Amino acid sequence: MPADQRDRSIKALRPFVPAKDFALSKKFYTELGFHAEELGKGLAEMHFGAHSFLLQDYYVKDWAGNFVMHALVDDLPEWWAHIESLDLSARYGVERPRGPKLESWGLVVAYVFDPSGVLWHFAAPAQTA
Repeated sequence: MPADQRDRSIKALRPFVPAKDFALSKKFYTELGFHAEELGKGLAEMHFGAHSFLLQDYYVKDWAGNFVMHALVDDLPEWWAHIESLDLSARYGVERPRGPKLESWGLVVAYVFDPSGVLWHFAAPAQTA
């Protein structure tokens, strides 16, 4: 790291993900495998191992509908089997998850929509998926 950046290192980089129904979204993400750490009224840090995002009780339809999270995973078939087992569309009223597909940019991607319309990419390099 260049000397001028050493004192300005980033310890975490976490997006704020919108939630139309905060309790429902926390449950959705918990079932996907995240652990919720309550930070205060209307804010939770959603952890998965060393990674996390901030789930907020704040919602703007146009913003949520254009929000994308990308998770690069080691075992996409295992993730996809887990996602399918949750029956998310029936249980949460979300758009049906889309199975893994090789995209033109070289990753195999499965698409999942959360209860607020946020799109998740669960992805892996083509040679590992």
